[in-house]
Amino acid sequence: MLQTIRERAQGWIAWAIVILITIPFALWGIQSYFGGTVKTVVASVDGVEISQREFERQYRNARRMLKDRLGAAYDPESFADKELRQQVLESLIRETLLLKKSQAMGLRASDEEIRLAIMANPAFQANGQFDKQAYERALAIQGLSPAQFEQQLRRRLVGSQLQRGVGVTEFVTDRELAMALRLLHQRREISFVRVESSELVDDGPVSEEALQAYYESHPEAFESPERVKLEYLVLNEETIGERAVPDDEELRRRYEADKGRFGEPERRQVRHILVSVASSTEDGEAQARDAIAAARERILAGEGFAEVAEEFSEDPESAERGGLLGEIEAGMMDQAFETAAFNLSEGEVSEPIRTPFGYHIIRVDEILPASIQPFGEVREMLAEEAAKERYESIYYDWAERLATEAYEAVDTLRPAAEALGLEIRASDWLTRSGGEGILASPRVMSAAFSEEVVREGLNSELIEPERGELEAIVLRVVDHREAALKPLAEVRDEIRVALRAEQAQRAAWELAQTFVERLREGGDLDEVAGDWSVVRSGMVGRDATELPAPVRSLAFRLAHPGPGGASYGSTPLGNGDAAVVAVTAVQDGSEATEEDEIAVQGRERDALRQSVAAQYYSAMLDDMAKRAKVERDLELIAGADR
Repeated sequence: MLQTIRERAQGWIAWAIVILITIPFALWGIQSYFGGTVKTVVASVDGVEISQREFERQYRNARRMLKDRLGAAYDPESFADKELRQQVLESLIRETLLLKKSQAMGLRASDEEIRLAIMANPAFQANGQFDKQAYERALAIQGLSPAQFEQQLRRRLVGSQLQRGVGVTEFVTDRELAMALRLLHQRREISFVRVESSELVDDGPVSEEALQAYYESHPEAFESPERVKLEYLVLNEETIGERAVPDDEELRRRYEADKGRFGEPERRQVRHILVSVASSTEDGEAQARDAIAAARERILAGEGFAEVAEEFSEDPESAERGGLLGEIEAGMMDQAFETAAFNLSEGEVSEPIRTPFGYHIIRVDEILPASIQPFGEVREMLAEEAAKERYESIYYDWAERLATEAYEAVDTLRPAAEALGLEIRASDWLTRSGGEGILASPRVMSAAFSEEVVREGLNSELIEPERGELEAIVLRVVDHREAALKPLAEVRDEIRVALRAEQAQRAAWELAQTFVERLREGGDLDEVAGDWSVVRSGMVGRDATELPAPVRSLAFRLAHPGPGGASYGSTPLGNGDAAVVAVTAVQDGSEATEEDEIAVQGRERDALRQSVAAQYYSAMLDDMAKRAKVERDLELIAGADR
């Protein structure tokens, strides 16, 4: 067919086509056919450009991290895409400003620092060690080459040097510390009245107009959540099952091949006498030989080995024990010493032996023969080891096959199930919060509600719910229901309860404010509170857990009371109640000077210094941004690939 096309593409028609194609290339250039006029810069910082490609890559990474962090709670429709894109851009602008400032100050990050930072990153490790494959996989997920990632890392390290520089050069004076301690350790005498909204609920009728208005203004409160029904295939110990169980024949082969690990080698309990060689001369050698020979003769003549060893041996540690070395086995001693010891019978004394330490005579006190545990005793251990190895081997093989089958047959799991002998399981209706077992995994639910699985009807990728665990799942959606507003008739009672609760909360807040007004006019707390109980905490600090957090927070913001007076305020509580707060006395914290408070002072100084340094660093970034010429392309920031 290609030959036919070639033969017919001759003559004036072919030349006319060539000319028509050539004219646009000559006038505008070939790049116009490949997006030549599309803008690619989303922002510039003092002339340094931030490309759209880099921005979009960072934006996708931010979305992926958000998705991983939220798991099943992730809903792309529930967060403001525009705000996320803006945050990513501002982060890139700040990084560019930091890099320019750091470079102007001569800050650099060496190749060794880059290498150490990469090797120390847990995301690039396996079993606590740097793993090149894990490193390359992590970069591939982010769409980065090693060179690109290392360049980014270098920029971050250089920027962090400036941040650390600001932090370590900041200091706190004694006066600042004293003021901070007085405030931090301040104590206040606090009383409060809780106005309970549940006591102010109006059980009267709620109008139809109010029900309808609340229903229309709070649609999110009455939505049935988005739901899916799934089909899925699971790889785990249960589904691989007996295929990973080894038979007796395999276990016996393993036993015979590795018999040494199931027994004890021959051991010998030995004593020795050592005479070191005083010098490397012939006289030194001769003197040592004569001395060890004399010791041997005395033993052979009937003297006890232990007594002679205590007198003659120059190995002080064993000499104290009558020359006893203890049990030895092959590979523990010098070769000449070991050969002699393992050629002796029990009670036999060796000829003099030369080793790098000098001359020895050896006696074997006891021979402990080698022993091997029988197969029956180690069968269970062998079975566990073999099953684990077989399971890992089968799992990785099947996981690859399952991923391939699910990818090739994009809209059905049946070929994958048949190829691997797996059962297709079905779920009931599931929301983003998940179900039970493997369906409770946030990673699994995130995949189940992903665009390609829900909208396009495709099989998911192979998902491992927990990193490092040998369990995987592939799923597809067989039924899907969008989030939908429940009819008013179905939620009428809920709305009535909500409206009454809102009314009660408003009433509690208004009553609390009325109490505060009366107290500020000179009223007494107990009299104003009436039937509402007054809680008196006495003198408490900022960390007093016996007080509700809003009460404690407000109490330490109220003004110092005058002599014999009080400061008053009101605050809502988290459950719809309101509180009236009174502060009747303030006691400032004292400067810590005792020895047992020096460490506390040091911690407080460090915390204050870090807080001040963080504020200065933030102010420095703001100032850099104000001074820099920053241009943003709002159209490109909005993004075309959302």
